[in-house]
Amino acid sequence: MDDEYYMTLALNLAKSASGQTSPNPPVGAVVVKDGEILGMGAHLQAGEAHAEVHALQMAGEKAKGADIYVTLEPCSHHGKTSPCADLIVGKGIKRAIVAVMDPNKKVAGRGLEALRAAGIDVKTGVLEEEAANVNRAFFHYTQTSTPFVTVKTAVSLDGKTATKTGKSKWITGEEARMDVHRHRHSHDAILVGVNTVIADNPSLTARLPNGAKNPLRIILDSNLRTPLESLVVTDQEATTWIITGNQVSDEVIKPYNECGVRVIPLRATEPDTVLPYLGRHGVMSLFVEGGATVAGSFLLSRRINQLVQYMAPKLIGGVEAPASVGGQGFESIQNSMPMTITSMEKIGDDMKLIAEPQEDDANVHRNC
Repeated sequence: MDDEYYMTLALNLAKSASGQTSPNPPVGAVVVKDGEILGMGAHLQAGEAHAEVHALQMAGEKAKGADIYVTLEPCSHHGKTSPCADLIVGKGIKRAIVAVMDPNKKVAGRGLEALRAAGIDVKTGVLEEEAANVNRAFFHYTQTSTPFVTVKTAVSLDGKTATKTGKSKWITGEEARMDVHRHRHSHDAILVGVNTVIADNPSLTARLPNGAKNPLRIILDSNLRTPLESLVVTDQEATTWIITGNQVSDEVIKPYNECGVRVIPLRATEPDTVLPYLGRHGVMSLFVEGGATVAGSFLLSRRINQLVQYMAPKLIGGVEAPASVGGQGFESIQNSMPMTITSMEKIGDDMKLIAEPQEDDANVHRNC
């Protein structure tokens, strides 16, 4: 077995906890000696034991002289848990294989320095690209203090999200809709506009056969028009935040608070105002499922980190049939957002396309 084999195991462990570790990164670890796997672990939730701790506890005394494979540089500072670098040194690990370095200023190479200073043979960069992809939300959050934004759309072959009368159920098939629930499960929060709530009364929960983690539900609603009888207010299935403009009165807000909904008045409900607020409150990844107006606002502010688009083999037609992205749009092709298609796959009868902004566009808000 080679280093990539064991690192793949560690990456699979990290992926298994994706979406439930915020604001910490998902990390996997595997302890190996003489070709025998002695321990495995994943970081499951912020404040709980890190992946290295689980793996080393499972390995026990056999960890002395073993190799440890970790998907992200071990921490070297005291937080809610003790430094993993110190634990690795204390367990007598001989060799540490790390996929990618941690950009967090509290770590940023210090974990590797601590291991090398203790005489541990350190190797980095094994499946680095794959590990960076697993932690892309964490890396973005660390560098910008704002959530990693995924915008999801579902369209016909001619780019329509509904008929001219507004009928949209169902453009895509059951398999694609189930895939959307997997994305919801792996994100901290899901965001829509108030018009989606009024038109569809969605539950905005993650519904998977074996259970799922429901994301925080965020509604953009400048004038607080969300119906008090809507599911996001009444069903108690997940926490709901409604972001309004700061002109909404306390009297109007009160009945929502009484239903357990948090109403947050901000100076604006545009992405440039909302995303920093969410970042300050620990939202690391955001799944935007709102209608064309919401998608258009994220596009114009260039706040899209990933686009997930499902394309159904249907033609709808009609000038008045809505498209997936609305708003004012860009005035010239030169000002548009250039994207790179990173994957395409068939899901049931539909196609799923994932695209990301090209590097120059992705760096626009890095230092905000």
